Amino acid sequence: MDQSEIDRRFSYHAPSESTRELHDIWREREKDYAGLIEGIAGGDTREKSLAFTKLEELVFWVHAHIARNL
Repeated sequence: MDQSEIDRRFSYHAPSESTRELHDIWREREKDYAGLIEGIAGGDTREKSLAFTKLEELVFWVHAHIARNL
């Protein structure tokens, strides 16, 4: 990995107006999915917990992509 890639990955990426809007759109959808997961009957199970974990992973990577690449 060269220095420019290190800098890109590990630097703060201030949002522009367009990326801020995209982050906000994604956050609303992420909350919708979290609500759907929470609304599934059957109590708090391992599977439900893992679904939340995977949603959190998706949230991280989507927002990292927007911040780093757009």
